[in-house]
Amino acid sequence: MAKFSSIKLAELEGLLPGVAQQYHRLALVVGPVGSGKTPLLKELCRRRDIPYLNVNLALSQRLLDLTNKERPLRVRRLLADAIDELPGNVLALDNIELLFDPALHQDPLALFQGLSRNRTLIVAWGGTYNDKSSVLNYAEPGHPEYHRYERPQVVIILLS
Repeated sequence: MAKFSSIKLAELEGLLPGVAQQYHRLALVVGPVGSGKTPLLKELCRRRDIPYLNVNLALSQRLLDLTNKERPLRVRRLLADAIDELPGNVLALDNIELLFDPALHQDPLALFQGLSRNRTLIVAWGGTYNDKSSVLNYAEPGHPEYHRYERPQVVIILLS
């Protein structure tokens, strides 16, 4: 398990007030598997008393009783409900892989942007971001869960 950088933690803490002033109150902590996203978020949550949500766990429990046809239609509402159950104006979301399942027909970034209008969301994003081209990726091209976003309008904390 990778350990996060205290410099990245300080950077993230320093960005939170500015994120809260944005139209989309959304910050993505971007990095590949093993880069320290989860430990970073958990330490931030511990230090700032921020609720932490394992999206895969919360969403999969709520999707169990739905049919395959109902699931894509209800994902947004079910995730919003899970978020609404938590206190505070800032939340950390981790383990978001389920949202990229092609069977759910979701645009995860748009989903997070919509959910971040009234609360600040800090999301662990397993992927890459290229500063020069301003391209955010999830998974690799050719992978069924691959998503590419050009010039995403969110705050990005890059882990390597």
